[in-house]
Amino acid sequence: MNRPLKKDVVTIILAGGQGERLSILSERRAKPAVPFAGKYRIIDFALSNCVNSGLFDILVLTQYRPLSLHDHIGIGKPWDLDRLHGGVRMVSPYLGRKDADWYRGTADAVYQNISELIELACENVLILGGDHIYKMDYRPMINLHLEKQAEATVGVMRVPIEEAHRFGIVTADDSGRIVDFQEKPKQPKSNLVSMGIYVFNKEVLIDRLLKDADNPNSQHDFGHNIIPRMIQNGDPAYAYAFDGYWRDVGTVQSYWEANMELLEDPPAVDLYERGWVVRTRSEERPPAIIGSEAKVERSLISHGCQIHGEVIHSVLSPGVIVEEGAIVRDSIIMFDTVIGKNSVIDRSVLDKEVVIGPNSNIGYGDDQTVNKREPQRLNTGITLIGKRSELPEGIKVGRNCKIGTELKASEFTSLELASGETVETSIQQKPKRRERRVE
Repeated sequence: MNRPLKKDVVTIILAGGQGERLSILSERRAKPAVPFAGKYRIIDFALSNCVNSGLFDILVLTQYRPLSLHDHIGIGKPWDLDRLHGGVRMVSPYLGRKDADWYRGTADAVYQNISELIELACENVLILGGDHIYKMDYRPMINLHLEKQAEATVGVMRVPIEEAHRFGIVTADDSGRIVDFQEKPKQPKSNLVSMGIYVFNKEVLIDRLLKDADNPNSQHDFGHNIIPRMIQNGDPAYAYAFDGYWRDVGTVQSYWEANMELLEDPPAVDLYERGWVVRTRSEERPPAIIGSEAKVERSLISHGCQIHGEVIHSVLSPGVIVEEGAIVRDSIIMFDTVIGKNSVIDRSVLDKEVVIGPNSNIGYGDDQTVNKREPQRLNTGITLIGKRSELPEGIKVGRNCKIGTELKASEFTSLELASGETVETSIQQKPKRRERRVE
């Protein structure tokens, strides 16, 4: 039973991550601002979880390319967070104590705002990442924290053992008290992992942050330093088990998979549950239109879309146009992108306002050669196209390819790009001079 919270809680959402493993999708926006499920942004899930859990006092700590995130959240009206007392506040780094103006880790992000933390009228602090896809009521976790009189409580869940090395590994006794915590070990002892969700007693958190800041050997990170040190010192820390869907969309493959899992029956995340609405900032658009010759199969089609071709097992953001004879398959197409006549898009992610010329083929063939420039990011057959790029008529682009942002059709000297290759432009030292680079 989800009882009312006994004491005031302030939420801090860490939303400053660059998300380098998302390649071009996060080159010009913070990872939490990356579009997801057509109409949403990734951070919408954490914000919606908060308001659905009755938590309306939220600080969002931003850092890397924060403008789109600030613009998206604004004063928080879509989430009912435009309040005189509490609500949502956006906080970016600034020159402060010891001139440390760039967050060095998750704990340092909170530490640099410690003066505001001290002034907050609360006894406990909920700390969340802004880059995970899940629906979670935080009240049971907070109540467990209060019942156990814990100084820290960590949200945990089971994952496949082969993926456990990507997370903090938690070992707890029969009472749920954490007895060991290892951050991303090469050989994990178990598959019980930290979700990066923490509840702290505020005074304890302030004390631990101050001590961590003075440690020159610390990485200033909750998972690497704060939590393990609390366990070593015998501080009462407990694990709260979560058994719902939770996905870290930190890689191109996991991002694509999480979107595709929305198309399952039933979907991994139910976006249609009226009792737990996922809210977002949404501009006014006309209803989607499905033409007389169109075919749509197991896909998410957002408002404002115009479908005259085929859309199969794909996710389309608002304003996407699929022209006659075009086929979109197993792909994610973002805002206001145009797929030209008779073109084929297969297993690809196209950022906003991309224009694909007619008779083109994106993600063609069986060649799975990994991307030469980003072999660790583009290696599962997914091709990426950056925002506002225009591709010429008749171009063929293979798998694991990367096409940069704001390219013009005239910049493509070849109409065939083999699997694993990259096309991008870079600003040279001379003003307005652009160089095309193919690898």
